[in-house]
Amino acid sequence: MNILNIAIKEIKHSVRDIRTFVFMLAFPIVLMLILGTALSNAFNSKLAVDDIHVLYKITADPMIATSFQSFIKEAEKSGVQFKQISGNLDGKNEVKENNFSAYIEVTNDGIQLYGTSRNSIEESIIQGMLSAYAGRYNVVASVAKVDPSKVSTALASHSEDHFIKEKSLNSKKQPGSMDYYAMAMTTMIALYAALGASSLIRGERTRNTSIRLLTAPISKGEIFLGKIIGALLINITFVMVIVAFSSIAFKANWGNHFGMVFLVLATEVFLSVSFGLGVSYLAKTGEAARTILMIVIQLSSFFGGAYFKIDDAKGISITNLSPLTWANNAVTKIIYANDYLAAIKAISLNMGIAIIFLAISIILLRKREGL
Repeated sequence: MNILNIAIKEIKHSVRDIRTFVFMLAFPIVLMLILGTALSNAFNSKLAVDDIHVLYKITADPMIATSFQSFIKEAEKSGVQFKQISGNLDGKNEVKENNFSAYIEVTNDGIQLYGTSRNSIEESIIQGMLSAYAGRYNVVASVAKVDPSKVSTALASHSEDHFIKEKSLNSKKQPGSMDYYAMAMTTMIALYAALGASSLIRGERTRNTSIRLLTAPISKGEIFLGKIIGALLINITFVMVIVAFSSIAFKANWGNHFGMVFLVLATEVFLSVSFGLGVSYLAKTGEAARTILMIVIQLSSFFGGAYFKIDDAKGISITNLSPLTWANNAVTKIIYANDYLAAIKAISLNMGIAIIFLAISIILLRKREGL
């Protein structure tokens, strides 16, 4: 009962602290809105190709020219715009100046395609179309040499290419900008629980209320446990409010397996509270503890992808040392790949580090005469 009363007292104290209350809720939501809106283009995986403009020149004999004109008519149905070169216009230079996507020269010896690296996608499309056209023309030309009467049959046999079957493959689901920053801001604010945890015990000493607590019929262990439970509950509540708000207001995707997502976020809060409490015992002053925590939180946020998305780094990377990295990776895989095993690593790391700092706090608490 004493543990529960202390936990409730700690929750009430956190709620009455308006500055902390607003910071823990408003700060991540505002950042979520700003970054999710401003950096939306960075998460757009769709590639749009506008109409392709091609300049061409024909110096081949009439049969090839007629065939190529037929190819142009079909290609224009797919959004490729052809223009025949005229006057003293230099086709290669027009491509260099980026006035056209490609330049084609059709001669009796073959087809020459000129393009630039600036229009590599458009050039690849034109190259594929020309390769298909050239292959079909060569087949028909070969048939004409052997038996001209079979040309119509050859053309009819290629009117429908059954030897190639086209299927669309859906790419892996990826978070959009608002989905990503809803997740990143939530895991980041979970780290800020360490700041409040640093004053759980030290705050009682600075307010001179630790003596009153120790004289009450309650053990140091009950005080310690009650404060930790209170800090965990209020900070988990903050995190869940942010998750709910981002889901309703910003339509952020939190997936269909929220139980596993909750476990990852809850254990990260436990890690933060334990870390903040441990640092408060290791540091000589409250200011020193808060300085250490702010440095660690900001570095973890920066390298963990809270402010901008960091692609998966190969090998050992400083990003892998951030709690945000393993939390964000786990949540992403749970939401978009239904990978439950991804949560095990994050939960194990969170719990393991949390237990270490909690043990440090308990050892140092026992060595003290007071709290």
